Amino acid sequence: MNQCLLCEQPDETGGYLCPGCTKATVVRLECLPGLYDGLLPFLTPSTAVSQGRSGKGGPAPLPVREEILDLRGPGGMVGVVDDWLSAVRLERGMRQPVPAGSVEGRLKAAVSGLLSNMPWIAVSWPSAGTFAEEIRDLTKSVRSIIAPLDPAERGIRLGKCPAVDESGNICGAILTYRRGETVVTCPWCTCAFPPATWAGLKEFIDHDEKAASDAA
Repeated sequence: MNQCLLCEQPDETGGYLCPGCTKATVVRLECLPGLYDGLLPFLTPSTAVSQGRSGKGGPAPLPVREEILDLRGPGGMVGVVDDWLSAVRLERGMRQPVPAGSVEGRLKAAVSGLLSNMPWIAVSWPSAGTFAEEIRDLTKSVRSIIAPLDPAERGIRLGKCPAVDESGNICGAILTYRRGETVVTCPWCTCAFPPATWAGLKEFIDHDEKAASDAA
């Protein structure tokens, strides 16, 4: 049995990314255009920052936040996804497109290209773990600017969602409990687990993890 290159847990599918990490990577990719747009309101520094030349005659501060300008620029978010799409196309012997259009348009096109290749990436690409980790870190970095979380609100990792779809496949996405929640909801299949089911939910998760460990 293979080990998922992202979460490092046993993966009975035999690929490079387990179903849960594959789904999480898909969601992160889908979020990137929205996160790019979400950075725009944060581009301008706070009005509390003085404008114009400093009292000591030094240069005026930048009219924008440089770190956000970098993320929204050609070498930022779009550069990351463009580079990964190029690597996928090179590995698969596909024609390399010439980047064109606006940064926003290029980002959407690159995300679309990576999404269309996700089945191959998860199953057949040895670089899948590094790719998924960089996409995870990128989305986390942008979210930390747009909506920073208090440490107490980050949630507790419960384990993989045990919900089974119509074809008999286990969902496998990561379930998280956050303080104050009355229902734990899977971010992928949207299956909801109210408090009355939590004891049984833990048993399902423990059983699935033990089975995966025994089969490794």
